[in-house]
Order: sequence, then structure tokens, then C-alpha cells
Amino acid sequence: MVKTLILKNDDLAFTAYHYKNKLDSAPLVLCLHGFPDGPQTFRHQVNDLLAAGYQVITATLRGYESSSIPIDGDYTITAIAGDVLAWIDQLGVKKTHLIGHDWGAAVAYAVAASAPDRFYSIATIAIPHPQRFMQKGLAKIPSQALKSWYMLFNQLPVISDYFLQRNDFAFIRYLWKKWSPSYHLSSDDWVQLRNSFSQAGVVEAMLSYYRQNASLGQMLGLKNSSSSQNMIINVPNLCITGSEDGCMDTRLFEHTILECDHPKGFKVERIDDAGHFVHLEKPAIVNKLLIDWFKSNELTGL
Repeated sequence: MVKTLILKNDDLAFTAYHYKNKLDSAPLVLCLHGFPDGPQTFRHQVNDLLAAGYQVITATLRGYESSSIPIDGDYTITAIAGDVLAWIDQLGVKKTHLIGHDWGAAVAYAVAASAPDRFYSIATIAIPHPQRFMQKGLAKIPSQALKSWYMLFNQLPVISDYFLQRNDFAFIRYLWKKWSPSYHLSSDDWVQLRNSFSQAGVVEAMLSYYRQNASLGQMLGLKNSSSSQNMIINVPNLCITGSEDGCMDTRLFEHTILECDHPKGFKVERIDDAGHFVHLEKPAIVNKLLIDWFKSNELTGL
């Protein structure tokens, strides 16, 4: 059974979808999407997680709908991590498992670092440790700079806002194809995404993630991000990467997922013949990894 929820943080309202398990005491898995995507991205994970004994919530991130656009324009990772903690408090749970993809993964790193006691474990999909990426990733894998060009392009005022929307968001469709070459985005899925991106203020919000958290100065280490102190992830972390990821070179994980940053343990799983949206491309493989990881890192019920 799925129920639409309105999660809140102060005056911001976020649409979320609660897939309830028959057992009210079933542990919660909270899922965070990335760019350019939405909460429906985890649709292939839901049934397997329910069958494994979990309840699932897929939430819409800050700015991806008109009701969650902040007046102060704050899209820092720290602010979005604050949204997640507010949701957990609202839901009345002490601990949850957390899945994040793309920007959702960046948020997962930050919120797990700042409030490790609220999570059994996290799973970060397609994104390596953000601070290590900026410190070491580009130096170790110089070719990543070519894949990261869009990060800088997305920060161009007016130009990127216009380009993102032109020709019915053709640029976004291009990114999906570039990042996951073997994946086909269906017409129905695209309509749902386009309807989300077409809401007032959403394009500016999506671009603000890059403008506030991945500026050239931050990427070169000349300027700290709001979450730059969140180095130590005191929560078990499952990192999943696709071997054909056209957004984040899969080799980055060898240089950015470090034992010293993960005192509670980590595991890196590379999925063959999959790209950036690996959870959509290889759901059976990803779901087994997720469930095994959650089961091995659970304490007691919520």
C-alpha cells in the first residue's frame, strides 16, 4: 500500500510516498533522488524492499516542487541534510536506513556524518565521498574533468537556465543518455520528469545545487562548501557504482572511498554494464546488495 505524505521542515513542504509494510514495526528505508530526477527513480527497489521486511519512503528533494522552494534560496547540502533530519523527526522514528543517488548520495554522506545516531546504514549510489572527490578525485582521474563539464556549465547565470529548458528540456534527456548509455528513458517516465521540472522555480532550484555546492572554487579546493567538515562517516556505507557511468568515472571510488573516513565500515560494489542510473538499469543486482547490506547492519527494530 502506498500513501502520499507531506513532509515538512519549517515552512517548506515536500511530497513523499510511503510504501507501508504489513508490520508497523518494519524498519524504514528512506530514499533520496538526484539530478535530473525525482522520487519515482526508486520504483524498482520498492517491492523487493517490502518483501524483505522494510517500509519505504521516497521523498522529493528541496526545490524539486514549488512547495519546497525556500524564500532564502538556500540549497546548500547542509540545509538539505537538515530537511532529512526534520523528516525523520516528523516520522517519529529513531533510526532509518538511507539510500541516496546522485545529489541524494551527497546529502546522505553529509547527514550521516552530522547525525550518525539516526541511521543504521547508508547506501550511496553513483557518487563517491564528495570532499575526497574535490580533494583527490580530479587529481587522480584527470579525465573526470571532461565528464564534470556540466557542473560548471550549470552555474552560468541565465544561460544555463535557458539552455536547460529549451527544446522541451532536450539537454536533460541528453544527460540521461550520456550518463547511462545502455538505458532507455521511457515516454511515460519522461512525461513525469518534465512535469516536475516545468513547475515554477524548479529549474533555478536544480541549478542552485551546483551553484552553491560545486562551484569552481570549491572543486579546486580554494573555497569550502557548507559540508566541508563532514569527512568522517560514522555509519556503515555501501557504495554502488556502474562500470559505464558517463557522469562519475567508476575509478574515482578507488581513490575517494577511504578506510580512514569510514570507521564503521564500507563496501564498494561495481556493477558491470551499467551507468549512472545503475539502480534503474540493474535493479535485481542492486536490490540484493541493498537488502544484504541493510540486514547485516541492523541493530534492533525502530
